[in-house]
Amino acid sequence: MTYLSDFTPNEMMTIAAARALSNDDVCFVGIGAPSAACNVARLTHAPDITLIYESGTIGTAPDVLPLSIGDGVLCETAVTTVSVPEMFRYWLQGGRISIGFLGAAQLDRFGNINTTVIGDYHKPQVRLPGGGGAPEIATSCQEVFITMKQTTRGMVDKIDFYTSFGHGEGGNHRERLGIATKGPTLLITDLAIWKPDPETKEFTVVSMHRGVTRDRIQDTCGWKVRFSDRLEETPPPSELELTTLRDLQARTEKAHGGKKGS
Repeated sequence: MTYLSDFTPNEMMTIAAARALSNDDVCFVGIGAPSAACNVARLTHAPDITLIYESGTIGTAPDVLPLSIGDGVLCETAVTTVSVPEMFRYWLQGGRISIGFLGAAQLDRFGNINTTVIGDYHKPQVRLPGGGGAPEIATSCQEVFITMKQTTRGMVDKIDFYTSFGHGEGGNHRERLGIATKGPTLLITDLAIWKPDPETKEFTVVSMHRGVTRDRIQDTCGWKVRFSDRLEETPPPSELELTTLRDLQARTEKAHGGKKGS
């Protein structure tokens, strides 16, 4: 396999996230980076992966990235389209989805997500889009993958609002609340790959992307970072992975008149 050295941090993040998916996964896909990662996986090593979007499209295989969950391209290529109540009650809450892929505006060390407000809820500095289906995805999918760019504003010691529940206060908090699913099991950023500690559930860096240092990871994170004793280096993108991602983004930009869906 040929690996390339000319790639951006965002491309590395997307490709690392795509690699985490398997051919047998049934994946509930978020818009943006999660959508790009899932479709790169479908176009490379996981052609039979089942992609499901919140609008009710099941087994969709878009040629370009959707601008929203209601983008017509999803329905056009789906095996079937069901109603939103059926999507949530039968598919999601019925435990039929293996992976939920989410992004975050704010994230804490235990994988709790805020996409509601920055600042005080009643007088916020920024009003965000909200949770949509993410709170249900976070508790009903068998496990959750998260992608986001590392910044001290995004990866914080304490989130301003609990939109989607991760591991709460850590440890067995999910179990104490009666949540049977695994919750966040993987965090992929533009700098590293993180996994929760088996006991504390605190995200720990298990792999750093090529050229990234520990200091850079700490400088872009709002909590004291823990590094695995078996820290690895993330393999760079292969020629196939990078070409697939860039072609997908180019088609998307052309189709949407410059408004990228990634």
